[in-house]
Amino acid sequence: MFTINRRRALAGAAALLAAGGGTALTAGCGAAASSGSKSSMAGMASSPSPRSAASGDMDGMDMGSPASASGGVNPVPTQVLGVAQWQGMKISAEAMTAVPFLIYNGTSMQEVSPPKNVSFHLMVLLNDAETGVVIPYSSVWATITRGGKTLLDESLWPMISRYMGPHYGNDVVLDGAGSYTMSLLVSPPVSARHLEYENVWLASHKVTFDFTWNQAA
Repeated sequence: MFTINRRRALAGAAALLAAGGGTALTAGCGAAASSGSKSSMAGMASSPSPRSAASGDMDGMDMGSPASASGGVNPVPTQVLGVAQWQGMKISAEAMTAVPFLIYNGTSMQEVSPPKNVSFHLMVLLNDAETGVVIPYSSVWATITRGGKTLLDESLWPMISRYMGPHYGNDVVLDGAGSYTMSLLVSPPVSARHLEYENVWLASHKVTFDFTWNQAA
């Protein structure tokens, strides 16, 4: 088990590095994709994440030495890799600096440290497109490919954070600068529902994005 101070230290590092800093990653975001469709996102400016209104804009915060705080990992400004909509659900894929996170299985806690060659920490957020309310109790399978090579193909961890709420994520290792394709398979939320959600999100849905990633020198 980790001590309370250890958990606070990890949460603090994540909060600071989520604010951005440095120029390790540049990505574009595209228009919302239709069901099962593919959308190009190159050249468009990053947009605020759904958590911005709740947490406040942290850009410009005095970061101190974020690289050393994250075990030597280069800081990555939080970037939107892609946004799509599915029956009123907003699906957002974002990248941020990879920092240690914790997995709790109900009885014990395990720390996961970023791999040495990590590119960024991928976060997928599911929100009601009209109200911005987080939609939980789903699952997300992420696949990233480039030139026929698969760099990521796995179910993302369900995660919680003070600054972004429930989301799905894991660390990602890419092959360097260039264009990549990301697919997200979002499952129906498994939970009791109020009537406004009676006829939506009843089957899995796949969205696909193209994004460009640049590694800083």
